[in-house]
Amino acid sequence: MNQESLFYFKSIDMKLTIAIQKSGRLNKSSLELMSFCGFNLIEGNGRLKTRAENFPVEVLFLRDDDIPGYIRDGVADCGIVGENVLAEKGIENLQVEEKLGFGTCRLSLAIPRETNYAGLTYFQGKRIATSYPEILSSFLKSNNIKAEIHGIGGSVEIAPGIGLSDAICDLVSTGSTLLSNGLKEVETILKSQAVLVANQNLNGEKRDILDRLIFRVRANRQGKKNKYILLNAPNGKIAAITKIIPGIKAPTILPLATEGWSSLHSVVNADDFWDITMKLKKEGAEGILVIPIENMIV
Repeated sequence: MNQESLFYFKSIDMKLTIAIQKSGRLNKSSLELMSFCGFNLIEGNGRLKTRAENFPVEVLFLRDDDIPGYIRDGVADCGIVGENVLAEKGIENLQVEEKLGFGTCRLSLAIPRETNYAGLTYFQGKRIATSYPEILSSFLKSNNIKAEIHGIGGSVEIAPGIGLSDAICDLVSTGSTLLSNGLKEVETILKSQAVLVANQNLNGEKRDILDRLIFRVRANRQGKKNKYILLNAPNGKIAAITKIIPGIKAPTILPLATEGWSSLHSVVNADDFWDITMKLKKEGAEGILVIPIENMIV
């Protein structure tokens, strides 16, 4: 029995409980992350709780606003939630373990599109509708702006159109919802993404399980940032090509059956690979293959 199996069976009665959104913008990406980390979750329609068959973790499906409180109270050990929710709740004893790179958005102030905007003084004495009254209140106070805050639970963007407010403070991803409601974004208050947070008071065994989960998360995130590249090149060009694709330490170089040619294997940054492949072509590289990396451990 290998070390991974020994750890699993030793911890069979000790599970790490992770909370994720039961619906909403982070739900799908959170479940995909669990899958990429190798967790085989037991499926079930409408299920509010499930577990992994091959790792000591169980999953609670909760409203995003409730996740920080459940972790604070010890109902869940950790969770995936947006930084915007953490900032609004202001809950102590929670530690951000890892930024996850998905669910990116910003909390912004927006006003009717036809309105002239000359700066933050526009909001002096105005009515602002929002689902984030705590963040907004703190922002206005720090900028010496006195405004009337209307806390509402949803459909914030329609508030100016029905006369409820002069402006809104809401999450923005692409800005299309603002545009369709005749609004324009004028100030960004907070940038947000999904994060893995945990209770700071986890016991030793649960902390060990969480560390193993984080190890897998980081390997998956590192994989997504890079691509695996393979190519054939004349031996006389190996030195020049090695400078273009140095890899983690150095590229792998294997001789081909065709004399005077070799195959080079390396890793390149996912954001740069198009520019890199053009440089490789100029140096005589042929048969270039670029392959996604699921997980990468460095």
